[in-house]
Amino acid sequence: MTEETPGFDEKPDVPSDAASEDAAQAESADKAGSAPAGDVPDVALQAQLDQVRTALNERTTDLQRLQAEYQNYRRRVERDRVTVKEIAAANLLSELLPTLDDVGRAREHGELVGGFKSVAESLETVVAKLGLQQFGKEGEPFDPTIHEALMHSYAPDVTETTCVAILQPGYRIGERTIRPARVAVAEPQPGAQGGKSGSDDEAKGAQPSDEESGGPEEG
Repeated sequence: MTEETPGFDEKPDVPSDAASEDAAQAESADKAGSAPAGDVPDVALQAQLDQVRTALNERTTDLQRLQAEYQNYRRRVERDRVTVKEIAAANLLSELLPTLDDVGRAREHGELVGGFKSVAESLETVVAKLGLQQFGKEGEPFDPTIHEALMHSYAPDVTETTCVAILQPGYRIGERTIRPARVAVAEPQPGAQGGKSGSDDEAKGAQPSDEESGGPEEG
């Protein structure tokens, strides 16, 4: 009696529990490997977003700085333009001041008549449009920044240094003085107050007292 040996093509029996366990481990490994892979794109996207925000803030700051510099530049240009215009007008009008002085003297002497009057008034209108302003009046306090004193005297009826005569009017353009007003000034009379007080004392001292006159007689 002979024994049969099993053939090589037969597969050994594998328990089903072991197969299920291997499949579960493989699935867990797949899930464990795929979980971090899903978070990586989110972190990278957040980093890129932060970079974009930083760049945007920097560009906004640069734009604000450039805008402020441009506004300052415009103001400087406008200020310089006005200054250059005033200087040019001042240089031109300075040459016309002697003519305006002649017109003023002719007006004071009643010689501003006929065609000469029309020409003079037209000239005064043109210079006024260019911004020329005349200043200086009798009776105003003396100001050395806008007045030039050519004559000096004392007067009992003034309480401070006062312009009592305008020898030549002053001229200005805006805040720029082209020529100060040339004036005659008067100051308060020296010792006027003290002299008045001394006169009063002398008048009081001249009156005899009751004791010197013997006092009133008793009836």
